[in-house]
Amino acid sequence: MKIVVEIQRFNPETDKEPHLMRYEVEAEPASRLLTVLMKIKATQDPSLGIRRSCAHGVCGSDAMVVNGKERLACKTLIKEVAEKNGAVIRIEPLQNLPVQRDLMVDQTRFFANYLHVKPYFIPEAKSGNREFHQTPSERKEYEEGTKCILCVSCYSACPVIRDVNPDFLGPAAIVQAARFNDDSRDRGIGKRLARLDYPDGIWACESRFECTRACPRGIKITKTINLTKRKIKELRENQKMK
Repeated sequence: MKIVVEIQRFNPETDKEPHLMRYEVEAEPASRLLTVLMKIKATQDPSLGIRRSCAHGVCGSDAMVVNGKERLACKTLIKEVAEKNGAVIRIEPLQNLPVQRDLMVDQTRFFANYLHVKPYFIPEAKSGNREFHQTPSERKEYEEGTKCILCVSCYSACPVIRDVNPDFLGPAAIVQAARFNDDSRDRGIGKRLARLDYPDGIWACESRFECTRACPRGIKITKTINLTKRKIKELRENQKMK
């Protein structure tokens, strides 16, 4: 089938404003969008700026906005975004982050927020060389967070960052904090919650569910954020009672 791919272009070295460019291309309905984009880059416009890596939905590199929705180009089939011959697919870079070039965004702030919540295992002070045993049910408690591939889709889809508070920590960082806070072997919850419990942290979330809808891994992001809010409140109450 013949489709039209409309891509937002922007080169900060030469362009004052973003603009759209249209490319006509032949594509099979079962082809992946990433394959079509790489075909455009190889045969029509080598100047197209795009980020990609594994092409299997694991690295999260090729997240972009397709027809107004955050998607992974490598996991999106043409038939999912183009219903008939001659259909137009509009592709734009992720939102809420500066555009470096075309479909590539500067993820510096996203990863700074991610690192802010200490997204790593913090063992007890004197653990020695012993193993950290865990039951299957304990492992299940933090399973949601392990699915995250840091694709930035949830951050892009977040209306709080876009319309209310650009300093909001963001969904992905909170999910990663929860992943370790809910780990029975971890002892860093006190340090981690201190980096969540402030106005621009977890409390800025308004539970609009856009992050959950955008997640290509099906993570229940809003639920995880609300459960973490509850945990913070419980810790506060316990501290008052001491």
